[in-house]
Amino acid sequence: MPTINWYPGHMAKSRRMLAEQLRAVDAVVELVDARAPLASANPDLRALTRGKARLLVLNKADLADDAATSRWLEAYRAKNVMAMRFNSNGGRVKEMLERIARATQPSVERAAARGVKKTVRLMVVGIPNVGKSTFINRLNGASVAKASDRPGVTRAKQWVKLGPYLEMLDTPGMLPPRLDDQQRAQTLAFLGSVRDQILDTQELAGALLRRLAHLKPDLVRARFKLPETIEWLGAETSLTAPSLPGEALLEAACRGRGWLLSGGRFDLERGAALVLDEFRAGKVGKISLELPEV
Repeated sequence: MPTINWYPGHMAKSRRMLAEQLRAVDAVVELVDARAPLASANPDLRALTRGKARLLVLNKADLADDAATSRWLEAYRAKNVMAMRFNSNGGRVKEMLERIARATQPSVERAAARGVKKTVRLMVVGIPNVGKSTFINRLNGASVAKASDRPGVTRAKQWVKLGPYLEMLDTPGMLPPRLDDQQRAQTLAFLGSVRDQILDTQELAGALLRRLAHLKPDLVRARFKLPETIEWLGAETSLTAPSLPGEALLEAACRGRGWLLSGGRFDLERGAALVLDEFRAGKVGKISLELPEV
């Protein structure tokens, strides 16, 4: 697969803005995708926000495997990282606000000692399409931050008042300037954090089907109506065989779901778009792409 890299000019601008605004905030809320918490964490953000109180949110937890998410939370607890799972489309708002209060308690108490009722200011950070704006809207109870299921929609900072003494800064999604780990870059592409327009979506969808067939073969087989074995180059090959190319899986999905053109030809363009969309929307099932290291 061609090298994946995407770092448009607005991300460099966002990095400078983020560094400037850090002095004005009391804590940082970093969102990662619960399906791939390691790949979707930007090390640059962690370095930039060092020294600030931090809450890690495994967002889109409703799309991830529950047992895998529990393992991730245990791993973070072992490293003394304050982390919790959340679903921005129906999350535990009260618990999230309690976690935020706990993370910012030291700065509130310092202000109280000076006789000041402090307004807590938080910065919400994360890679593109991890759900930052939707997260803020969920906590606010109304759509105040522009949200989309495409990466790169938020281009400027936006302060949102969540209460008389709580404000959140929505920031644009930011990737590292270079994606040197191409397996991680591919995972980000699966999640929709890299623009599909710069990718070969047919190759990407085939690679995703290979990954999903390895992780959750029954769910993939049921969703895309795949047989247990696929004929490829004159031989029957198991759905989960590492040697089975993504191209064969995408063709099988087109056949199973009826994504065909005239003459029975596979509609690979449509099939690739639907495979990616259905995974990202959780229609294939609750699947995690990563597990914490043992």
